[in-house]
Amino acid sequence: MRTIIFTGKGGVGKTSIAAATAVKAAAMGYKTLVISTDPAHSLGDSFDLELGPSPVKIADNLYGQEVSVYGDLTLNWEIVRAHFAHIMEVQGIKGIYVEEMGVLPGMEELFSLSYIKRYNQSNEYELLVVDCAPTGETLRLLSLPETFGWMLKMIRTLEKYVVKPMIRPLSKKVGRLHDLVPETEVYDQIEHLFSSVEGIIELLSDGTKTTVRLVMNPEKMVIKESMRALTYLNLYGITVDQVIVNRVFMDDMDGEYMSEWKTIQHKYLEQIERSFAPIPITKVPLFRREVLGLEMLKTVGEVVYGEKNPLDVFYHEEHTAITKISDGHYVMKLRLPFVFDNRMEANVLQVGDSLSVRLGNYQKNVILPVFLAGMRVAEAGYEEQWLKIVFRKKEVNSGS
Repeated sequence: MRTIIFTGKGGVGKTSIAAATAVKAAAMGYKTLVISTDPAHSLGDSFDLELGPSPVKIADNLYGQEVSVYGDLTLNWEIVRAHFAHIMEVQGIKGIYVEEMGVLPGMEELFSLSYIKRYNQSNEYELLVVDCAPTGETLRLLSLPETFGWMLKMIRTLEKYVVKPMIRPLSKKVGRLHDLVPETEVYDQIEHLFSSVEGIIELLSDGTKTTVRLVMNPEKMVIKESMRALTYLNLYGITVDQVIVNRVFMDDMDGEYMSEWKTIQHKYLEQIERSFAPIPITKVPLFRREVLGLEMLKTVGEVVYGEKNPLDVFYHEEHTAITKISDGHYVMKLRLPFVFDNRMEANVLQVGDSLSVRLGNYQKNVILPVFLAGMRVAEAGYEEQWLKIVFRKKEVNSGS
């Protein structure tokens, strides 16, 4: 199954491009599902129809869905929410605030990731098009699996070694404690939900199946955010195979007002070409009509792809390279473009057989190959668009 994820700064038109891609693929005969993971859904508006939390048929081979956190809470989180509600009621808190207590930070992103994994495992569709939230939320979505993975391990350990053998038996004798200790079903539901995203980063970083397409406008702030997004996506090993520059003013737009805007856009288009090449860059004009409904989406799809198959991987590059310099001396390089452009700083910490790389607000844990796990990080620094990390053999102190 092929998965294409669209992201970009809010307002750049990524929903229209994602919908147009789905329309193009469906017209070519691929069974396609396009889903919106943006809490402020506009996917249904793009098709000019109403979509729901389950797939809705839009046209031949084409289905749409808008992920609903509250719908998923009812199906996958009700036992946990009931436990939250009970704890709050014991404390004297009632009403709508109790219901809201069940919606934890990151729940929307968590359900979105679980859908991506679920559809990839089911192979019910040939193409999954994901209309993501703006880049900030998308990047937070990518950082969640490691966070929830740590939480899942903690919950499993706590339940196995503390709650089950000691606290739960004691709670049956102490009424006040019994109100606070969750039953086994609560732990089971938490584990089921967190487990639903295990392995998702491996799926997303498989560049043969999953790629991200960055949508932007030729504007300074948008370009800056897209640069940061590409750097962070590279940190997670996720392939960006196309940059789509949307709402470009065409030469046939006349008038002094438009002439000045075209000059400004031309400068930024040159910057995009310099900065993002060799990733393929596609320009989409500002249409004279609103991009709404199947016919206009079909037109946009033809402009974006022409004779190309949208399911093809348009570009691929290695994000990590390891080179042996000499015996006991290796260099690992992580491709992190635009670090200097955005004044980012990377912090590298080796913990056992893993390497923790923190870039800005995002962190990635890299499991080291066996031959590096026994070495130490000697130095780290930037070399062009790469973070260069030098590993050397650990010195062995000889006893006297």
